[in-house]
Amino acid sequence: MSGIDACLVEAMELPGALGAAVVDWTSGLALGTAGEAAGGDSETAAAESAELARMAAEHGTFAPGPGSGAPHRADGKGPPVEDVIITTRTDYHLLRYVETSFDSSVFLHLWLSREQGNLALARLRLADLAERLVLG
Repeated sequence: MSGIDACLVEAMELPGALGAAVVDWTSGLALGTAGEAAGGDSETAAAESAELARMAAEHGTFAPGPGSGAPHRADGKGPPVEDVIITTRTDYHLLRYVETSFDSSVFLHLWLSREQGNLALARLRLADLAERLVLG
């Protein structure tokens, strides 16, 4: 188990990592950041990535089935989506949802260089970090 700061340090150790954040997708606030912020402003990056995370978690198109439209799976645990990947010509943005025992609306945002990073490795590592992250 690790806290937000330790989680962000580990995320930044991934090859090609440019920046990382733990964001609340309900409020759009960054709970912690490390490295560079996408677009140069960590507050704006957190708010904009939160919009994507919220949309994917709340819309039935991305999480069809019983309970779709709500930010949790039908079994009541965590969001119905594991992660969201955005690719640009030079970067990857990986948003990984964090499951908690309470009503979590938190995700990890990793900004990764496309040239130096490994998307598959980043997905595996972020899944592990999200599982070990302790909030509160």
